[in-house]
Amino acid sequence: MSNEILSFTDDERSRLSTSSPALVKALRSSLERDDLNRIKTQLRNAAEGGFCHRDRFGFNPINRSIGTALDLCEQISPDRNMVIASLLFNPCRHGFMTDEQIRKEWGEDIQHLISGLVKVSSLYAKSASVQSENFRNLLLTFAEDIRVIIIMIIDRMSLLTAINHHPNQQLVAEVAMEANYLYAPLAHRLGLYKVKSAIEDMSLKYTQRDIYTRIAHKLNQTKASREAYIADFIAPVKKKLEEAGLKFEIKGRTKSIYSIWNKMKKQKNDVEGIYDLFAIRIVLDSEGVKEKSDCWLAYSLITDMFCPNPSRMKDWISIPKSNGYESLHITVYGPADRWVEVQIRTRRMDLVAEKGLAAHWKYKGIKSENNLDAWMNNVRDILETADSGPLELVKNMRMDVYDKEVFVFTPRGDLYRLPLGASLLDFAFNIHTNIGCHCCGGKVNGKNQKINYKLNSGDTVEIITSQSQQPKADWLNHVVTSKARNKIRVALKEIESRAGDLGKELLQRRCKNRKVEIDDGSISKLAKRFSYKNITDFYSAISQDKLDVNDVIEAFLEMERKAREETVRVSADTYVMQPTEDDTTQSAGDVVVIGEGIKGINYRLAKCCNPIYGDKVFGFISAEGVIKIHRTDCPNAQNIRQKYPYRLINTRWSGKIGAFFGVTLRIVGRDDIGIVTNITSIINKEKDTTLRNISIESDNGIFQGFVVVGVSDQNTVNRLIKKLQTVKGVKDVQRS
Repeated sequence: MSNEILSFTDDERSRLSTSSPALVKALRSSLERDDLNRIKTQLRNAAEGGFCHRDRFGFNPINRSIGTALDLCEQISPDRNMVIASLLFNPCRHGFMTDEQIRKEWGEDIQHLISGLVKVSSLYAKSASVQSENFRNLLLTFAEDIRVIIIMIIDRMSLLTAINHHPNQQLVAEVAMEANYLYAPLAHRLGLYKVKSAIEDMSLKYTQRDIYTRIAHKLNQTKASREAYIADFIAPVKKKLEEAGLKFEIKGRTKSIYSIWNKMKKQKNDVEGIYDLFAIRIVLDSEGVKEKSDCWLAYSLITDMFCPNPSRMKDWISIPKSNGYESLHITVYGPADRWVEVQIRTRRMDLVAEKGLAAHWKYKGIKSENNLDAWMNNVRDILETADSGPLELVKNMRMDVYDKEVFVFTPRGDLYRLPLGASLLDFAFNIHTNIGCHCCGGKVNGKNQKINYKLNSGDTVEIITSQSQQPKADWLNHVVTSKARNKIRVALKEIESRAGDLGKELLQRRCKNRKVEIDDGSISKLAKRFSYKNITDFYSAISQDKLDVNDVIEAFLEMERKAREETVRVSADTYVMQPTEDDTTQSAGDVVVIGEGIKGINYRLAKCCNPIYGDKVFGFISAEGVIKIHRTDCPNAQNIRQKYPYRLINTRWSGKIGAFFGVTLRIVGRDDIGIVTNITSIINKEKDTTLRNISIESDNGIFQGFVVVGVSDQNTVNRLIKKLQTVKGVKDVQRS
């Protein structure tokens, strides 16, 4: 990318002149004395040095960075380091400053943040979409530092705002879908509800604009009547709370368009039919020990005035959500026969709900960060153990974020949160992987229950384990948490691997007993022959008695027999050479002496064993009247001697070496690049040796090759075998 000086359009200068003072005002209390001047100087130097490049939308990077920093200040009240990192990471990722220079200028923490942001941006450059394997790397980068997540969430929200009416609608839709799948759930988990709603609304707007426009239009049509109803509802509530001596702020808000659209789909209704389009929020000025009691007092007063719906009562004060959210939610039957949702919380609770747990507990010294750390550890655990694709990861992330929760207890009274629908097995894996793997049931409220029992809030659960228990494939049907699902998959793979080792050992032991040698190449062929996808499954089937080891050995022997009987080998590789010599000799006086020196008899060197000069041989009179010369150790020798002893005839070599004999060598080894070339090179260089044919088959990184060579005697072939065994990657060379 060229280092061109960044130029500003008139519109960009106008926006910069407006946003810069606003940012200075927002940051004055959080930055150190000379931070702003240093940032301005470095951004100016980066722009003039050609280190600021427009993004794929054509946006000015300095304006984009300032916009993100402003949104950070508005949405979460960030610390100094987050703001500086968000402003400087764009020029730094284009080489403006090295890691060492950033560390020296701004400190190690800012360098760490910028490094994380640069890493994320590099993954985007590789199209780290939801369908890409880079997606997992993106999430892992997020999990390294929660502040990187926060900056990227705000940056996505800022980008979504900026791309409204951008001409490249396909690119806009891609960014919107990604934001909805990834950043909205993360914002929800971190308690950034306003940001989450903004992302979801803009995502709907850019992907299904007609639906968004229709809902927004209807909300505008009913705005006046809705505001009048909220005012009528609030007036008596306000009076009642004041009479009780409570200090508070009360306001009404309409639910987000995305939330309304979800309700329309779920309730199969139009906007007019959604009964809880808006909510009333009561924020109490209470502190310390009075927080909970004041919230419950307000709850009591409101439910005395209006009839509550018990099924829609949510107590997030007694047991806060895992992201730190605290509030009382009640739905009451208000005036004009309409249901109204009322949220009751304190100033502190509202601050966390509006700007997120991370921004106010993680970095302000308040000791209530365990829930957040536990979630981050869970994210890391999911990402590091999952073998599923990126889409499955997204599904698991969203499921764990949005599902309602159940609260269960151990016999000692420890509280655990799990998604709605979690089973006894989910609970076991949530405690510890080893407990989950050996879980065989449990006691729920004193009663024995199976592993698939669905937990309910308030259950007291005791897990029962057995060392003989191990995970089974159908366990995946009994769990809903991604942690349990991935731990089960990992355990099943380990079990399969152990079974494979056991099957391999069993086959090797049985082969040794029967004095049969099976090489790796033949194992691959046998696995395919018995319809197994890979060798591990093949060995596992043997260990589990799904496949009889004797059947495997018999299949191998049959395969070997057919291989010996082949008269022509068809090459499986593009490298093919045809025979140049004939293995048939018509004159007995030249090569072998048959019987008592009988001459003028037709003979043929047997194809099943390919005898050569120096081998111990015998003659066999075939049905056609031709004498076939076999090696004494020929695989068919024993059968011939037993069935046709009267057809045997003594044979020996004549002592005259002048002919070339065809010999087949079986070579097994790793399927390395250039190994065929190395083998043929050695054969071609060998004296009194000619290469006639070569056939190579490869499977799972193991190759098996058959090489036909012409040699003059046994010593030549033995010498060749020794040299071929020295080729890198060759495991075994045998005469076939």
